[in-house]
Amino acid sequence: MKKFCLALDLVDDEKLIAEYEKYHQNIWPEIKQSILNSGILNMEIYRIQNRLFMIVEADDNFSFEAKNEADKNRPKVQEWEELMWKFQQQLPNSKPGEKWKLMTQIFSL
Repeated sequence: MKKFCLALDLVDDEKLIAEYEKYHQNIWPEIKQSILNSGILNMEIYRIQNRLFMIVEADDNFSFEAKNEADKNRPKVQEWEELMWKFQQQLPNSKPGEKWKLMTQIFSL
């Protein structure tokens, strides 16, 4: 099994953050299916202030590249991603259009 940790910032606005969290209490079925079909076994998102932290556990065959490629042909996934941009902002030094940034593990016990 593979584990990934990613970070992203939200627009620092309490109303938008509350709306973002509401969307994630009941994600669209197509989004859930896309996640599961890609080989992701578990996904958790945590928030402090406007910073998000995502933990992804996936099978050994999972790749972000393959998931992104498959999602290009899923209209509801594209619609969801476009909607989420209303709430999200890139981390400093991100490439244009880059959302979640992969974090580097610096410690493990």
